[in-house]
This record gives sequence, structure tokens and C-alpha cells, in this order.
Amino acid sequence: MTVPRTMRAMRIVQHGGPGVLRPAEVDVPTPRAGEALIEVGAAALNNTDVWTREGAYGRPDDPAALSGWRGPLTFPRIQGADVAGHVVAVGATGDAGLVGLRVVVDPATYDAAGPDAHPVGLMGSERDGGYAEYVTAPVDQVHDMTGSPLTVDQLATLPTAYGTALGMIERGRLHEGETALVSGASGGVGLALVQLARARGARVLAVSSGAKIGAVRAAGAHEVVDRARDVPGQLRALAPEGVDVGLDVVAGSLVHDGLPLLREGGRWVTAGALGGHQVGFDVRRLYLHNRQLIGSSMHTRAHFRLLMDLARRGDIRPAVAAAFPLGEAAHAQDELARRRHVGKLVLHP
Repeated sequence: MTVPRTMRAMRIVQHGGPGVLRPAEVDVPTPRAGEALIEVGAAALNNTDVWTREGAYGRPDDPAALSGWRGPLTFPRIQGADVAGHVVAVGATGDAGLVGLRVVVDPATYDAAGPDAHPVGLMGSERDGGYAEYVTAPVDQVHDMTGSPLTVDQLATLPTAYGTALGMIERGRLHEGETALVSGASGGVGLALVQLARARGARVLAVSSGAKIGAVRAAGAHEVVDRARDVPGQLRALAPEGVDVGLDVVAGSLVHDGLPLLREGGRWVTAGALGGHQVGFDVRRLYLHNRQLIGSSMHTRAHFRLLMDLARRGDIRPAVAAAFPLGEAAHAQDELARRRHVGKLVLHP
């Protein structure tokens, strides 16, 4: 196909509210050696898009500093970590056989080669992302999904939410037959955790709000407790012998309340701070019971390949709550922040 010279994109020009996300006509990026050019079919929204726009991540030396995912941003920046689409060109020495493939992009930048390297950058934050008609990506992070039964919208929901969720499950060493606690279960990562933990054969206890409990149960949770009531008490009644793995995107007071719910040798995995990033707990409940508190940031290359295998087989079925035109990205982010939906929001360029 003939690739146009320019494209539509949505860029943030500074940190701030939805108004800093603005439309622009920009050059279509040229794939360098080792890169592919993807025509974006759908781009999913994530909390990280909102927090990157707001500069809400802070820095190790200054928690209050305006910052992107892993440091200061270069503006303007095209947002969007999650992309599904078709390869339309490859850079020099690239495999022309990639052209035409239906693909999903692994959006991470890693600190080393190899399957277990740590993610240290993210498409849409440290480099331009998928709120556009075209985006480039390293060819070894472009995954062929031609045979997947999932729609392009469903495929676009996978990288950040499901990648983060699978990274948590893998780092928490969740096994078949164990009991998993999922907090924030109606959100993008939370719903992914419910589906992936259920697919692994775990007993899934989820925490959600009253209006969304039915949708969380439909996604695969065995039991759902209402976060407006006594959460620790409800969980103790459902799992009197304790929980094997806590899969937590809320943090805040839940860390204090949740650690004592773990069995001997249990693992508490945290990948978010929706309930607050300052926590306190009795450290004796950690070391005297051989429990582990694990931080988990996104996924590794190995995790992402495992996720793509699940998606090719159709073992997971992401829920898409709504789709918006690319030009309504600011409105879509506002809807995301209101948290009135269950499932993922996507943009169509």
C-alpha cells in the first residue's frame, strides 16, 4: 500500500488536564533499521495515559515532581501505549514478510536484551505512541496475531493492562489451585487479573464496588466482595485459611489490611496506587510469616510472549466498554478517569 506523508495524531504539549491533549498533523514516522511501521487499527486507553499527561509519577529524588512514566518527558509527545493494527512497511534490512500482518505491539523499552529484562520506558511516554494513524516499533516487539479470534479492539486492550496483570501473576508465582485476591477488579488491570488468574486455575476472590460486582463475577471471579463494606472481614469469611497471592492495584490502606490475610509464605504483589502511594503496615506480619511484598511494573518479554500465546488461542476475551474517534481522545481520557465503565476504552484513528 502507499503510505501517506502526513498523519493525524493527538499529542500532549505539556503536563496538565485534558486540554493539553491536542490534535496535530505530523509527518508519518519512517521506520529505521530493525523497526516496522504499523497502521493503527485501534489504540486502547490506560490509567498510565492519564497519569503521564498529568505528570503524576514523580521521581525518586522528588516524589512531587511532574514526570512521565520513568522521568521527564520531551514535548510534544504522541500518547498511547497500546496498539493493534497492520504492518505496512519495514526499515532497512527488515523482513518484508512482515508487511500485511495483523499485529500487537509490545510497548515497553527494556534495560537489556533477553527474555527477563526489566521495562524502563513506555511507548506514549518515553517515545511516541499510538494516538495516531501510524506508529513505529522494533520488529522483535511486533507480534503476529493473524490467527487470533480476537477483534482489533480486543487485541489493542492487551499490552498494558493484560501485560501488567500477567507480570503480576508470574512474579507472584500463582499456581493452579491457589487462592488469589484481586483488588480494583473492575478496572482494566483488575479485570485482566480476574480473567488470567481464573484461566490459570486459581480460586479468584475480587474486590469491587456494588454496581460493578455482576460484571466482575461474569469475568470469572468466584467471589466478589463490596469495597464499601468490611473488606478484611468479608475476605476472612471467604478464605478462613488465608490467601496465597494478593494481586493489588489499589495499595493505600489495603496493604495494611491485606498482608495479615496471606497464608504462611504468601505473596502480595503491587502494581498500582489508586488508593494512595504512602502505606504503613506491621513489618512483623511480613517477616514472621515468611510473606513477600513484591513490586511489579508491567511485563517482561517472556511474559508478553506468553500473553500473546493466550490471545492467539482465544483463552482470554477482553471486554471493550466503548470506542471513540481519535479526535475525541481528551474526552475518552476524561471518561476513563471517571471510572463509570467496566472494561476497556479504545480509540479508532
